[in-house]
Amino acid sequence: MKKKFAIPTINKKLCAHFGHCENFALVETDNNQIIKVDFIQPPEHQPGTYPKFLASKDVQVIIAGGLGVKAQDLFVQNNIEVFIGVNSDSPEKLVEQYLQDQLQSGQNLCDH
Repeated sequence: MKKKFAIPTINKKLCAHFGHCENFALVETDNNQIIKVDFIQPPEHQPGTYPKFLASKDVQVIIAGGLGVKAQDLFVQNNIEVFIGVNSDSPEKLVEQYLQDQLQSGQNLCDH
């Protein structure tokens, strides 16, 4: 089964605040194995742009440290699962933990 993840990054590690990332890591998996990792520059950050942008890239899961409630709702409206409260690490490691049901969520690191 194929699945595509998006992780907001700074210096190729998870960025604590979704809207402040420099890139998105797009991680593609097939049969619970990572098959491709790309880092792409996001469009200018405006309310509602990231959910549409990532939906257009066929993303199915967002892994983030912090994400505002409105943004979470917009992702859900775009059929994208939201996994928040995650500590910074490499995108590959975070996706591997997710695929093994070992990714720990915690407190949303964003309060708006």
